[in-house]
Amino acid sequence: MTDITLEQAERVLATALADATARGLAMNVAVVDAGANLKAFARQDGAWLGSVDISIKKARTARYFDMPTGDIGSLSQPGGPLFGIEVSNDGLISFPGGLPLTIDGVIVGAIGVSGSTVEDDHAVASAGAEALALTVGASA
Repeated sequence: MTDITLEQAERVLATALADATARGLAMNVAVVDAGANLKAFARQDGAWLGSVDISIKKARTARYFDMPTGDIGSLSQPGGPLFGIEVSNDGLISFPGGLPLTIDGVIVGAIGVSGSTVEDDHAVASAGAEALALTVGASA
């Protein structure tokens, strides 16, 4: 199994935190490995305590299903094919802020961000995910 390294996870984390700071936000950011195990985490000063668990669950949800958590949200609405999925796997998060992390098309982990609007959470997660792509591209 291909897995995100600690160095890569820390770069994803640092980039997401820098993006949150630039936006004037206090966020919780979690990075999980290919097995959905927590690899790196930070809670910025002033970030909501309740968002610690949400950020980790967003990362795990994105990895468990290998798709952005916002996509799962659209599929889990009443009448949708994944309705009720949030109660599986000891609780999932089905709103934006969780993204799979890939290297050369292979999912190696995921990032989850929580602490603001779902739009901000998604944007900060995207910044972290892009950092992995840039790192891998630079070393190739």
